[in-house]
Amino acid sequence: MSSPDTSLGPPRGMRDFYPEDMAVRNALFDAWRTAAVRFGFVQYDACVVETLDLLKRKAGEEIVEQIYFFTDKSNRELALRPEMTPTLARMVAARQGALAFPLKWFAIAQCFRYERMTRGRKREHYQWNLDIVGEDSVSAEAEVLATAVQALSLLGMKQGDYFIHFSSRALLTDLLLKLGIQRPYHPPTFLALDKRGKITDDEIHKMLHEAGLDADSIKAVFSLLSLSTLDDAARMFDSPPPSLNSLTQLLNILEAHGIRDYLKFDISVVRGLSYYTGVVFEAFDANRKFRAIFGGGRYDNLLNDIGGTPATAVGLGFGDVVVTELLQDLGRLNAQRVVTHGTAIGYMEEAQRATAVSIAAALRKSGTAVDLGLRPERAKAFFARAGKSNQNAIYIGPDDIGKGSVRVKDLMTRAEKEVPIRELTAPQA
Repeated sequence: MSSPDTSLGPPRGMRDFYPEDMAVRNALFDAWRTAAVRFGFVQYDACVVETLDLLKRKAGEEIVEQIYFFTDKSNRELALRPEMTPTLARMVAARQGALAFPLKWFAIAQCFRYERMTRGRKREHYQWNLDIVGEDSVSAEAEVLATAVQALSLLGMKQGDYFIHFSSRALLTDLLLKLGIQRPYHPPTFLALDKRGKITDDEIHKMLHEAGLDADSIKAVFSLLSLSTLDDAARMFDSPPPSLNSLTQLLNILEAHGIRDYLKFDISVVRGLSYYTGVVFEAFDANRKFRAIFGGGRYDNLLNDIGGTPATAVGLGFGDVVVTELLQDLGRLNAQRVVTHGTAIGYMEEAQRATAVSIAAALRKSGTAVDLGLRPERAKAFFARAGKSNQNAIYIGPDDIGKGSVRVKDLMTRAEKEVPIRELTAPQA
């Protein structure tokens, strides 16, 4: 067999979805959608093209290097959306006076980002976004985390397969101030800590030095990385600051959800995007073989930054690439492949076509999925094809027409039953 022609593949970093790929994708989307609806989120969507100005206002000029942007025929600067949060903020700001808060919205959006590809990262991906806008308590964080855990459960992921690492940018701010590191140095410190695990500690040291931190301050920053529990963090203060109390409250709510043990405190979780203001989190497989499964946190300034009225918000982004690779690695990807629990109908000769069509039409009207053969075929060929994606099969030959009944075969159990043709074609009550 000749190998596929690579010149016929999609552009680098993009994907085609053949039917077997779509079965996996649909199972993933179904889990996302089911979990979101169970937790009271409502779905929205938006255009895939955004104004470049909106993205700059959200993330700064450097975002231009990471996205697909272009000038249209009216010389407007536009871009393929790299993420959904700026679009959400724009949509909420546009109707902010007419919306009832808190909002609980979700979307399954295709996003594009021009960046170096690594395992778990493409230049195009689908992302499930959960956002709660207008709730300032950590119950919002708990809700989006519990929804994500529900989706992973629907996909066959169990406790111990992954952990949700969490921290708080507000707590990290309090810790840095306690160590005598002033606010102007916090953004570059956040950026450096976010690189932990991606670059060496020597490179992080260099980043902090170039940002203007002296040797004692750099040593103090690295000392924070030894904090492994909330109790460790609490011992840094004379009395717990609100940022620490919020994390304690979050864990208490997650205990009530029954998912407290999924979480691990991790002071190095910062999230690279500058708009996060409070609790932040990232989920990783237990062995840390893959990139983050999902991530997010509290962003309380974004609506104000793009021109809306200030409003608190919590969001979570969950891409399709990493979780698919993880499910495959765990041997659970086949469980996501959808089997059509329908009926395949075939026939031996042209003379049986009309009967086959009549049975198919009646079953379809009753709600049964039917894969109808398009031409006469031998029984062996029919059953080989039908068994790939159907539960039942009906193969019609001249003898079946003569006796007025057909055999309905269960392809899973191999059991057969004789059913009159008039019963199969009769209008359903």
